Amino acid sequence: MCTAATYQTKNHYFGRNLDYEISYGEESVIIPRNFPFHFREAGVLKSHFAITGIAYVAENPSANVASGEPKDYPLLYDAINEKGLGIAGLNFVGNAVYNNHVDGKDNIAQFEFLPWILSQCSTVEETKTLLGKMNFRNLNFSDQLPASELHWEITDTTGACIVVESVADGLKIYDNPVGVLTNNPPFDKQLLQLSNYQHLSAKAPENNLAPSYNFPTYSRGMGAIGLPGDLSSESRFAKAAFTKLNSVSADDELSSVSQFFHILHSVDQQNGCCDLGDNKYEHTLYSSCYNLEQGIFYYTTYNNHQISALSLEKANLDDSTLTHTPIIETEQINYLN
Repeated sequence: MCTAATYQTKNHYFGRNLDYEISYGEESVIIPRNFPFHFREAGVLKSHFAITGIAYVAENPSANVASGEPKDYPLLYDAINEKGLGIAGLNFVGNAVYNNHVDGKDNIAQFEFLPWILSQCSTVEETKTLLGKMNFRNLNFSDQLPASELHWEITDTTGACIVVESVADGLKIYDNPVGVLTNNPPFDKQLLQLSNYQHLSAKAPENNLAPSYNFPTYSRGMGAIGLPGDLSSESRFAKAAFTKLNSVSADDELSSVSQFFHILHSVDQQNGCCDLGDNKYEHTLYSSCYNLEQGIFYYTTYNNHQISALSLEKANLDDSTLTHTPIIETEQINYLN
């Protein structure tokens, strides 16, 4: 399961926790402007916006190498493009529905969605326009990698944020006023359940129960009593929303990035606390953070809390070759003696 969030100081930040029981060998990637994307039913994009993020780089079984189609394909989990548009895909098991081919539509497979949008769109508004012509196709990447059931959070440098869900009764696009997304239920129901927590506050509680009695405030943080702390999707949504909406930091890059990771780590999952059976435990494989204005991708992993960074500005964006590097899994400790 997963949690995605946005955050704003001087710049706009976006990222997610990826919670799962196994790793597929995720890597940090830079996809330059001239890396060709061959879509199964929507033709070829030979030139596009540059992209950075995390992906599982898989061998494409349908690649026509003779025509110049790359054998390596980046199956993006979350990413941004050089224009400051960001997308994260989160598990949406039991609700996501993909469709047969529809004439007159852009027929895009689930695994093609991030490159389709990030290659062409600069803003959420442009994304909405492209979504109006799109049909999510029920295509697998390969026999070994069937289509994942996902929904997506999308944001940009204006602070606009939407959630996209392909469900049984069509394609849903929701404005996201809190900038947070987890897994199930569908987003409109996630947002509705926040009504249960509208009384919470970062301040000390007011005595509305018996104003004539002076109840002792025996601890700091009592204004948030009732905020859930379990690992379920609904509880993580409420906890992440409360933390994000009450977060305070300075505007500089280090303070902003540090605070964003604190938001995500408020709902990360520790190995052993979510038992799936057969000695498998869901835990936070990595946390990502993107500065949308500067095109910088930051991440930490379960076993490496040091922040690593990758900058689009420092890459050759006019190249045609996919760059991918294994994420750093080993803890980096700053020994002081």
